Amino acid sequence: MPTTATQLGLLQGTLDVLVLKALSWGPQHGHAVARLIRSSTDGAFEVLDGSLYAALHRMEERGWVEAEWGLSDRGKRAKFYRLTASGRQQLRAEVSAWQKYAVAVGKMLGAVAQPA
Repeated sequence: MPTTATQLGLLQGTLDVLVLKALSWGPQHGHAVARLIRSSTDGAFEVLDGSLYAALHRMEERGWVEAEWGLSDRGKRAKFYRLTASGRQQLRAEVSAWQKYAVAVGKMLGAVAQPA
């Protein structure tokens, strides 16, 4: 994924938690999920269709999301995804893990060098 001053590459495992979080706000079709991620991160994360739909299909296989066909806000047929109870549980677990990870990285970045 190309990186610009305002666009960051996703760390491995990040996409799932971002998609789960986007779906926690209600059922969405894929393009709406990508828009939510982009807008909620002030454009830092631009999710490509191939990555997004691979993640959604993987989450559907794991039972974290369910999908059904409907009409988008533009009247086009679209697949809408929603979180399952298992998906909400997975989101809680991933948010907890990411918060611990961010705290640990922050500690290291703020650490003073130790004499050798």
